[in-house]
Amino acid sequence: MTENNDILIAGAGIGGLTLALQLHRAGITCQVHEAAPDLIPIGAGVNLLPHSTAVLAELGLLDQLTAVALETKESAFYNRHGQLVYTEPAGRHAGHDTPQLSIHRGALQSVLLEAVRERLGADAVQLGSTVTTATSYDDRVEVTVAQTADQSVTRTISVSGVVGADGIHSALRKQLHPNDGAPLYSGVTMWRGVVRAPSFLTGGSMVRAGWLASGKMVIYPLTAPDADGTQLINWVAEVERARPTDREWSRVGQLEDFIDVFADWTFDWLDVPGLVSSTETILEYPMVDQDPLPYWGSGRITLLGDAAHPMVPRGSNGAGQAILDTRALRAALEAEATIEDAFAAYEAERVPATAAVVLTNRTNPPDAILREVYERTDDKPFGNIDDVISRDEITSLVRDYRHITGMQPSV
Repeated sequence: MTENNDILIAGAGIGGLTLALQLHRAGITCQVHEAAPDLIPIGAGVNLLPHSTAVLAELGLLDQLTAVALETKESAFYNRHGQLVYTEPAGRHAGHDTPQLSIHRGALQSVLLEAVRERLGADAVQLGSTVTTATSYDDRVEVTVAQTADQSVTRTISVSGVVGADGIHSALRKQLHPNDGAPLYSGVTMWRGVVRAPSFLTGGSMVRAGWLASGKMVIYPLTAPDADGTQLINWVAEVERARPTDREWSRVGQLEDFIDVFADWTFDWLDVPGLVSSTETILEYPMVDQDPLPYWGSGRITLLGDAAHPMVPRGSNGAGQAILDTRALRAALEAEATIEDAFAAYEAERVPATAAVVLTNRTNPPDAILREVYERTDDKPFGNIDDVISRDEITSLVRDYRHITGMQPSV
C-alpha cells in the first residue's frame, strides 16, 4: 500500500485480534476498540481446523496455542444408539501441514490478546470503548467512540480505515445495512458446557452423534488427560425447540430443558447424560444465522468475521472463516494502492466465499452424514453401516464441504 494509513478495528474477539497481528506484520498501524470492560474467558470450546491454524502458524502463534489446546486426532460420527457410522483422521493425521486444535475460546482469545499487547504495545487494545458510528470520506474515516460505562461520553477519532469485527451485534453492520434482515432461527437450540471428566475413545476424538430431529451431540476434549485420566471436555447439545432468535453467548441454560432427550445415551465409550449432568455452568444459544450480504462495507469501512457473515455453528467454521478473512484482508492491503481498493478486493474474494459457507452450513455441513443415516434407518439401530450409506457417499459429502470451506490437505 502506498498511502499513509492507520486502521481502527472495532472488536477484540478472535477476528479483531488476529487482524491486529496481521496488520502489524504488514507494517500497518492499527488500534483495537472493544466494548467489553474486560476480556474474561467466557464461552466454551472452539475447534480450529487446519485452514485456520495454518494462518495462526504464519503469525508465529502455533507453539503458544498448542500449549493450551489439544491436538484433535480424529473426527468420529455415531448415531444416537452409540453405533459408529464413520471416522476419519484430523489435522496433521489427515495430511495437513498444521494440526486441528480443540481449545477453550477464552484460552484462544488470551493467546491472541497477549500477542497483540506484546507486539503492538500495552495500549493497543482499548477496553470499555464502544464504536458506535463511522463515516467514510475521500481521505479518512471519522469514528465515534463511546465509553461503554457511560454512553454519553464520546470522542471522535480520525483514521484511514475502519474494520468492523464487532460480532453478531455489530453496530457497524447495522449502520451499513439498516434494512438487513432479522436473524433466521434454524429451529434448533444448542446448550453447551465444559466439564472435567474421564477420557473417552482416543483422548483426542471429536464426536458428532445423533441427529437434530431426535437430539444431536458434539463432544470433544480441550486438554490432554491429567494423571488421573480426566480431561476438560466440551459438549454441545443440539435439539429442535421453539425458541426466540435473540443471540447472547453468555445466556445461562437449564439442564431440565433438554436432558430428557439424552437420558438413554449411555454407551460403552461414553456416559453422555452423566457428562452433561455433572457440568456446573450450562450456556444456551439459538442456532441462527443471517442471509449473506451482497457487500459488506463502503469506501474506507468494511466488516469481518461474525459481523460480516454470521453462520449456523455447524462444521467448525465460525472462528475459522474469521481467521481466513484476516489473511485475505492483509494481502489486499499489501497489494493495493489505496484502502478503498484494498477493501474492495478483500470483499470481492471473501463475500462469495463466506456466503457459500453460510448456505452450506444450513444444508450440508459434515454432520449431514448423520442426517442421511437417521432418515434411512428411521432412527433405529442398524446391522451394517455399509448397507445404510456407502463409503463413497460419505467421502463425497466430506470432500464437498472441505472444498467449499477452503480446507484441503496438502497430501
